[in-house]
Amino acid sequence: MLLRPNGLARAAVRFRPAAFAGTFIALLMTVAIVSACGILLESGARASLPPTRYAQAPVVVAADQQIRWQVGSGEGSYEESVRVPERARVEAALLERLAPLGRAVPDVVFPVRGNAGPAVEASGWGASAFTGARLGRGRAPVAADEVVLGAATATATGAGAGSAGDRVSLDTPVGKREFRVVGHAEGTGVWFSDAEARALCGHPGALDAVVLFDADPARVRAAVDGRAQVLTGAARAVDPQLAGAKELLIGLGGSFGGTATLVAVFTAAGAVALSVGQRSREYALLRAVGATPRQIRRTVATEALLVAPVAGALGCVPGIGLAAWWFGQLQAKGAIPAGVDLAVSWIPLASAVGIGLVAALLAGWAAARRPARIRPGQALAEAAVERLRPGWIRTPLGLAAVAGGTVCAGLAAGGSGEDAANAALGVVMLFMLAVALLGPLIARACAAVLGLPLRAAGGASGSLAAANSRAHARRLASAITPIVLAMAFSSTLVFLQTSQERAARQQQEAGLLADHVITDPPSDARAGVAITRTSVLVMAGSGGERRLQSASAQGVAGDVTTVQDLGVREGSLAALRPGTVAVDRSLADSAHAAVGDRIELRLPDGAAATPEIVAVYTRGLGLGQVTLPAADLTGHTTSGRATELLIRGPVPAGLGPAVTASGWTTAQDLDRELNAWANTTMAAVLGGFAAVAAANTLVMTVLDRRRELQMLRLVGSTRRQVFRMLRWEALLIGGAGVTLGSAIALATLFPLTKALTGAPPHIPPALYASFAAAALTLGLTATTLPARWALRPGR
Repeated sequence: MLLRPNGLARAAVRFRPAAFAGTFIALLMTVAIVSACGILLESGARASLPPTRYAQAPVVVAADQQIRWQVGSGEGSYEESVRVPERARVEAALLERLAPLGRAVPDVVFPVRGNAGPAVEASGWGASAFTGARLGRGRAPVAADEVVLGAATATATGAGAGSAGDRVSLDTPVGKREFRVVGHAEGTGVWFSDAEARALCGHPGALDAVVLFDADPARVRAAVDGRAQVLTGAARAVDPQLAGAKELLIGLGGSFGGTATLVAVFTAAGAVALSVGQRSREYALLRAVGATPRQIRRTVATEALLVAPVAGALGCVPGIGLAAWWFGQLQAKGAIPAGVDLAVSWIPLASAVGIGLVAALLAGWAAARRPARIRPGQALAEAAVERLRPGWIRTPLGLAAVAGGTVCAGLAAGGSGEDAANAALGVVMLFMLAVALLGPLIARACAAVLGLPLRAAGGASGSLAAANSRAHARRLASAITPIVLAMAFSSTLVFLQTSQERAARQQQEAGLLADHVITDPPSDARAGVAITRTSVLVMAGSGGERRLQSASAQGVAGDVTTVQDLGVREGSLAALRPGTVAVDRSLADSAHAAVGDRIELRLPDGAAATPEIVAVYTRGLGLGQVTLPAADLTGHTTSGRATELLIRGPVPAGLGPAVTASGWTTAQDLDRELNAWANTTMAAVLGGFAAVAAANTLVMTVLDRRRELQMLRLVGSTRRQVFRMLRWEALLIGGAGVTLGSAIALATLFPLTKALTGAPPHIPPALYASFAAAALTLGLTATTLPARWALRPGR
């Protein structure tokens, strides 16, 4: 019976639609952003690709591409996992174990390069049994020096389309070799005998996979005994890019979606509370004529039930559009494989509508709580003026949020590495919660502080604006909160990116001593220092909260100090040899390790290693957070070869095209473009939503003040004076929102950038000025336009 629609609620929505327009827009935007994030989350969870390489392989035995570990202890423990940076492989000894169960074919894939053209994919000819490769002419390779070339590959390698017997030189992960062409196949690729492919791949003791024909999957699982995964059906789509896409979409939909949902619910709840509060006189009159508290609460709940579902249903449409645009952009930038589709089902849409409905019900219940409980005889008197006394529930909770944010800021400022970064992330959320809960008190303080210069600069109009703001603190708080949200989140996301980009570029410019960089150098290059760029996983944290975090890494072959200045703070790079490692300062702090300690690593293929730290340096963000001998990466990377060659002085002939140090630094900036775009997009989504919410709130507030503004006209104020008062109020609202949002962003950015870059945040003045100008312009526009409509002659 409590939620049954009644005539009073229907009449309110029907005859006073303007009072619910702001609530409708806020709920529609909330459902749009929540549903978009939910669609991305579901798309990540359901992302799949059809098997390509193993489409014709009945059973595939491959390594688990996730590393799993237990966090915590006892009943509270749980499992976490992280994807290996490159390709995890199975032991070659597993081939003999599986051979009795059916026809077992070893599979290794590695890059080779001829005298011209880019690298191409090579494997053993046995893989043709499941890849569908067919000979056009000639025969399959048998001897160690024999090779089959794809028709498209022959020209690139310099062999042309000549007859069998041609000699071709190929650069493999174990060096340059000369081979005799014994056949040509369709398409692109290079094929050796199975034995030779395993010898050339750079990891002879491991296989990418084992494919079995005529084998029972159950028996295969028993034979594997948990040392690898047995894949059949759709699971045979072993694609590292798919795993990365799933991770990206789940992160966007989950982590960012959680923050976006919180912001959306805050703003929607504020709009609902404002709408209910604006009709306090109506509820007071109802109480005075005998309405019961239950009837008031039922009326508010029914209004929410009438508005929220319709707003939610309409909000799903832009939500689907936003998710589709976002997904398409990620796919166009190569972050998501072309075969992955956007998953749109009823689950995220229904969840978003439900969240909007619950937010509207709770906010309406909280706002109607006092007018429903007040005694009928006091109702009209209480509704005549705004209540100044702070709430006994919101105030303690708000003060607790302030205390929590202060503690987190202190921990982040005093901490280092990933721990400080994690603590800083709680700062913005707690302070935003405090702003939402303590809104009226903060608004009254802002009105008091900013009212002094307002009275001095604005004259009579400024004094009236300051008095209005102080007397109607709750109304002021409703307008300030969305601007604070927009400023805080947008500034944090954008200026974190600018800080990281600046620090990385400065470290690269100061730390790269080489004059030239050659990318994808030949394996027999003798000049300069060869660098293998990859990623590793580092065990960070302590006690039961240890976790693996990804870190950029470089394997060096040669004296790295001649081509890089890593900014060594402790230890010496001269001690770098197999079994040792040098790490960035922030990474050492996260792992609670120092020179002489051993650090727990997982190499690019997931293999465990515990090298000894011989140096700690400070330029890891720009050059690589982990530096280790290239020999320790042998057999653990997908390419199996160096990715760069750093050279001091002139470039020797025959090494390929080279770029200057400044050109290399510029290229690294382009590699970070996806992260910059992602952060900017998230800031635009959150900031845009909060901006619309702020404009919506301001419009609601101005329209509710029509009688007040018309009264000012009746007592002799000119239209110009009224508009000047409103402009001063808008500047006060915008200034307070920008100031509070900036303070929250700075409280988050300082410890966060200190942990990640070791430097204070980099805030481009022009970019910050544009944010502040946008907030002030928003306030002025959203105040002036509805005021002009409200003060039109004849209204």
